[in-house]
Amino acid sequence: MNLISDRTALIHTENAFKIGPYIREVEESGKTVVRCNIGEPDFPLPAHIRDEVKRQLDLDNVHYTDPQGILPLREAIAEYIGATRKIELNAEQVVLFPGGKPPIGLAQQIYCNPGDEIIYPSPGFPIYESFIRYVGAIPKPLHLREELGFGVRASDLADLITEKTKLIYLNFPSNPTGGVASPEQLTEIAEVIKTKCDKNVRVYSDEIYEKIVFDGEEHVSIASIEGMQERTIIATGASKTYSWTGGRIGWAVFPTIEEAKIFVNMNINYFSCIPPYNQEGARIAITSELSAKSINEMVTAFQERRDMVVTRLNSISGVTCQNPKGAFYVFPNISGIVESLEIEKAFASLPKDIRDKTSPSTLFQMFLLFRHGVATMDRKSFGQIGSEGQHYLRLSIATALDQLQLALDRIETAVDDNDGFNDFIKAGRRLF
Repeated sequence: MNLISDRTALIHTENAFKIGPYIREVEESGKTVVRCNIGEPDFPLPAHIRDEVKRQLDLDNVHYTDPQGILPLREAIAEYIGATRKIELNAEQVVLFPGGKPPIGLAQQIYCNPGDEIIYPSPGFPIYESFIRYVGAIPKPLHLREELGFGVRASDLADLITEKTKLIYLNFPSNPTGGVASPEQLTEIAEVIKTKCDKNVRVYSDEIYEKIVFDGEEHVSIASIEGMQERTIIATGASKTYSWTGGRIGWAVFPTIEEAKIFVNMNINYFSCIPPYNQEGARIAITSELSAKSINEMVTAFQERRDMVVTRLNSISGVTCQNPKGAFYVFPNISGIVESLEIEKAFASLPKDIRDKTSPSTLFQMFLLFRHGVATMDRKSFGQIGSEGQHYLRLSIATALDQLQLALDRIETAVDDNDGFNDFIKAGRRLF
């Protein structure tokens, strides 16, 4: 009898959190680390939201509440989503969750039987892929190509859809690439889905970065396209927009009230409800006129950082980087570094059990952290299936401008540190 169930080995993780102990290890050795790994805005929670949470705590609003979410917040969400997506909504279609992650996995449990196929972007948020085999479904990564701006091409999606397709994940603005879909692109994607998919196939539209867009771009939801509201789950939350990752407030809007109620029952089974004082804070965040100023200040800072980081990256030998239109990440191609440091040769020399756990971009990621004090994320962290031979890093620009400058200085040094890289590989520690 095994202690741990077989299915537990099928679920993966999010490496942005896994790397935390490695960062502490480096810092405890006396080195500084520039943290470009985690997707967390480095701005404070706006005061008007924080004050409301405090007020609710003083009112002793700390007890059980509706597992679906408090009605005033659901009404505010329905009004906001309805207005911004130009659709009609009812508060009963809205369900609250402790952050944006739970509905990702719950959707796979609720909609998919073993053998059903799930399409998701790769590179993409790792939790999409993480759950699929755990629930007995079949992963169908939709590989995003750099030469197409990491966008979803309708014809590529069409090639993946079969009679077994049950769930399709879309994420705009995108993590990790920062891609933003145009209305024309979304219309083409919608036509493919309406033409090729059964009416019971669901589109999971992850719109958590909806407010973080640059260069005058505007976020558009696929649910706004004619005929797509009744097929689409709109998922977003408070973590990124209001710099409130620790508040754990996420929500999803479902095509029908019946579907929403099923998710409510899953909430009851997993966590009962989420803190009412934080829900009241989220209500204020959505409805207060003060929020727009805080969001604008944050997005303006992110755009300034993006401009600097992309320019600097493209000046480093062996690096090319596209200019993201949203979110707060850059996703540089490091193929030139892999070549100049002979990383593929080093990778090939490793024992098979190590090669299975790492990749050339992972080796450079770990070299950057342990020898040069820059925490980044490798390509493999954003979808493992089919990522072989793709050499990218994700850098979060949710850190101060001077720290980003320091990170880029260190990357520039690391690119020419052939002796240091060879020594790192020879030492054989922290290769994944």
